[in-house]
Amino acid sequence: MVQERIAAWNEASASFGPLLLEGEGDWEAARTHYLDVLSAHPTPEGVTISHTNMGGVPGTVVTPDEVESGRTLLYIHGGGYIAGSPAGYHGLAGHFAKLLKAVVYMPDYRLAPEHPFPAAIDDTLASYRWLLEEGNRADRIMFAGDSAGGAMVVTVMVATRDAGLPLPAAGVAISPWANLEHTGASMTTRDGIDPTVSLAGLDLMAAAFLQGASKAHPAASPVFADVAGLPPILVQIGESEVMLSDAIRLAAHLGEGQVRVSLEIWPEMFHVWHMFASVLPEGAQALQSARAFLETALSQE
Repeated sequence: MVQERIAAWNEASASFGPLLLEGEGDWEAARTHYLDVLSAHPTPEGVTISHTNMGGVPGTVVTPDEVESGRTLLYIHGGGYIAGSPAGYHGLAGHFAKLLKAVVYMPDYRLAPEHPFPAAIDDTLASYRWLLEEGNRADRIMFAGDSAGGAMVVTVMVATRDAGLPLPAAGVAISPWANLEHTGASMTTRDGIDPTVSLAGLDLMAAAFLQGASKAHPAASPVFADVAGLPPILVQIGESEVMLSDAIRLAAHLGEGQVRVSLEIWPEMFHVWHMFASVLPEGAQALQSARAFLETALSQE
């Protein structure tokens, strides 16, 4: 089952190749197919899916049957800034909702190349601002995200701090795409070993997202950001990932910036293996570890 879903994910990702290389093809069809593959990961029982407007940004809300003391999770989906939406994340968000007993909000931020950097970051910050305006306490809000969304866990916290808004309690960066310069050693040592992500594909997506902006811009690559004052962050990365070295660099950068950080490297795991929690024990275990980290941060507020 795991290998079949990985193969389907790779096939759907490959459909973006002609669009990124030659600018030819149907973006809507490629994105729809990609979401269909992600949606194959089942939504757990015991959650309700609804929709809302998060300060001008469309949002999906995943509500578990039991919610504890106003807990809220802002989940930022991945997809290389060019694909993905909350519609493909009902399963992963549903697991988080049940584990944390928290209402999960997922902003459907704008995608590149139609809406390049920094549109995705701006939309996610707007959605967090809306959560605060709706009366959600910052110290009961948590962030989590994967891949591009994993990087935005840090980036949007920085933008939140710079905007003078109260920061959330903690965050979890899953398989973060933290350095668009792609200078980490694993970008070559794991290329071809990573079963779902390639250096060539990342280069194409970065170009589509940045459209001339610097790869080292701190809002695009949080390994270069001023992270002072951020709340506790957990970085989870698979040992097989091309993003491994840059995720380690992100964790080190956070620590050097006096952020309380935890780093988990999961042997033989691939990009965002948490998506496979219903069929992969390590996926469920990683979610439990993320839950424990966030619970600890909440208890210290």
